[in-house]
Amino acid sequence: MSSRRNPHDARPPNRSEPTLGDLDQVEGKPRASAADGLPRVTVERRRARGIRTAASRGRRGWLLPILILLVVALGAALWLSQNRLRGMLPRTDLNSVLAQAQQALDAGHLDGEDGTSARELFQQVAASEPDNDRARDGLRQVGQAELSQADAALQAGRLDEATQRATVARELLGGGRDVDRLDMLIRQAQAGQMHTGDLVDQAKQALAQGKLDGADGAGALYQRVLRTDPDNAVAAHGLDQVANALAVQAHDALEAGDLAKADPLVLQIAALRPNNGSLPALRALQAQRRQQQDGAVKDAIAQGREALRDGRIAGSGDDTALAHFRAALALDPDSEEAKAGLGDVAQALTVQANAAMDDGDRAQAAKLLGQANALAPKSADLAAARARLQSKPAAGKPPAAKPADAAGTGEEAPVVAAALSPQQSAAVAQLVHRAQQATASGNIMMPPGDSAYDLYRSALAIDGNDVLARQGLQALPGRVEQLFKQALAAGQLKQAGDMLANLGELAPGDPAQLGLSNQLASAWVDRAQQQLDGGDRIGAGQSLARARKLAPNHPRVTELAARLQGNP
Repeated sequence: MSSRRNPHDARPPNRSEPTLGDLDQVEGKPRASAADGLPRVTVERRRARGIRTAASRGRRGWLLPILILLVVALGAALWLSQNRLRGMLPRTDLNSVLAQAQQALDAGHLDGEDGTSARELFQQVAASEPDNDRARDGLRQVGQAELSQADAALQAGRLDEATQRATVARELLGGGRDVDRLDMLIRQAQAGQMHTGDLVDQAKQALAQGKLDGADGAGALYQRVLRTDPDNAVAAHGLDQVANALAVQAHDALEAGDLAKADPLVLQIAALRPNNGSLPALRALQAQRRQQQDGAVKDAIAQGREALRDGRIAGSGDDTALAHFRAALALDPDSEEAKAGLGDVAQALTVQANAAMDDGDRAQAAKLLGQANALAPKSADLAAARARLQSKPAAGKPPAAKPADAAGTGEEAPVVAAALSPQQSAAVAQLVHRAQQATASGNIMMPPGDSAYDLYRSALAIDGNDVLARQGLQALPGRVEQLFKQALAAGQLKQAGDMLANLGELAPGDPAQLGLSNQLASAWVDRAQQQLDGGDRIGAGQSLARARKLAPNHPRVTELAARLQGNP
């Protein structure tokens, strides 16, 4: 609505008549209208704008507190997670220090005071960032390495170093079972070190008394001191004195031709003091005497073999096989050929005893078996022959004569024995069964009473003509040879040696034993070679001595002996 006065109206101003404008202009854009001479009415929009402004202000009023709360919450979250966030951020300076620490750890530079050790560098990072996982893990690794080196130092007798490193390990690891164990061992070693002076005094006393070898001898005592205190000059000088005294004994034994006494003395000197000045001359004299001895032993064995072929087995005089083989053993107690020769003599006597029983001369058979028993008491053939001799002929029946068609066949005539009771027959069967089980288990000669050998003999003691017992007893050498080969293939050289010894007792004179001895000697040489390559000169010497005992003329034994006798 609007009012407008006509200026050309001459009438005095009076009330104007109100008019309404186009209502269509209230909504939307005003439309053009034809000129009607009426005044225009304009509708103003101030009220609408005022309403919208108030609404906007209302909205801004409640958004602001929300924004403030969000900012506060975000700040709190950042504050609580600052350590985690800090770790997510690149720290080039700490990473560089960690890399240096790892390099020092890998290089074995564990601890120090110059700031370049692994411990110092890892601790530097930990001081700057206590929750750094890499630093904590690195310090743990340093502690483990210190523990390992402390153990090695202890084994080497460096007690001061072991103690120092064990202390560092405890600081870094916070203790633990391994650290406690090492501390205990260090304390024990320290306690032993306190007795070093006592050991030196004991060694001096033993040396003055001429007690050089053995666990409580001067040599062993001085070695104990040096293991604990490698720089002990008194013990080192004392060990030189022991070696010199042993050298005198070895020289005297060599001059007397007693290689059995001289050989271990020379080996002992080389083990105690490899650079002892007496060793070259002793070894030269040793080689000379061995050559002479070997020649004499070979001659005696050859003469024994010849006497055996001629039937000069035993008896009075020096020209029997028994006398020659005993002479060879007197020169070389370890000669396997001489021992085999005595076994051949025992076997020949057993054959003669069986022949005497075939002829009904039980007294002569008993005499021959007694001689064989003195040479090879555990011979399987001897045991079978003695069981045959001890069996009683049936009442009223003379011993059966050897059939004419069996003459010259080597077969024994059966002895007619008294009838066995059912209890005796059952006992024999049980003993034979147990003997067979022992044979299968490898219990040939041991344990006493329950070995296959003893069980078969017990069965034959009841029935000397039991076929299974006699056959089982005489089959034992073959089983022993089988066990020998199994032990040798498995590298069980000591067990193989035991089997070879059993074979020598069960089948004395068996020519196959020489070949088996050479095989075992080669195996011992191989072991000695490995020990020498590994720096174990004492072990190599012991293995070589075993090989020489089995095969003194083995070429590899001589070769390795020359190497072992050289300076380390």
